[in-house]
Amino acid sequence: MTDNTLARRRLLTSAVVGGASLVAATALGSLAPEAAFAAPQTIDAGAPDPNFAEGRITGIAAGMLYVTGSDTALYRIRITNATSVWKLHPTGIDAAAVGDGLYARGLRLEDGTLAADAVWINIVNLQAHIAAIGKNQVHLDHKGKRIVGHVVPGRSAVSYNATPAVADMSMLKVGRHVQVIGAWIPDTNEIHIATVYASTHGH
Repeated sequence: MTDNTLARRRLLTSAVVGGASLVAATALGSLAPEAAFAAPQTIDAGAPDPNFAEGRITGIAAGMLYVTGSDTALYRIRITNATSVWKLHPTGIDAAAVGDGLYARGLRLEDGTLAADAVWINIVNLQAHIAAIGKNQVHLDHKGKRIVGHVVPGRSAVSYNATPAVADMSMLKVGRHVQVIGAWIPDTNEIHIATVYASTHGH
């Protein structure tokens, strides 16, 4: 176990037990949306990560999220004052709702709960082609399925050719391949766009 992991375990344990005011988990790792999909460095290939959970929120009570995983596993995810939350943008756990999708990373405690240091709600990471562009919408073709991406003023942005993201979406072109990080609107084929990664050269 690395010194960093031990430090994180102490931080999260004290957050659960002591309730002291603590530095946000972003000091320990990235809350960037891309970090939700980062592979753990210490887990054997094919083995489940004990410090990761994903699924749909089925209940919320007293600082705990109850989640049913896509493999029907049941998770209890403990939210502490060291937990960072993303739902289209960094936010608080009050933004969570029953029915939301969730990824969480943290540390498994002895009672089986996962003390979360980062939670991503409804996050999606799509490789797609732009099928159409409308007013405040980008229609995406993702593996043959149509996804409607809603542009959220003040939130949605585009990174062209790996440059810093900007609000100007005018250089997006129909037919171009894009990567889209966004927040799924549960039980629909629609998302709110966080960031589009696009090239202005070719497809």
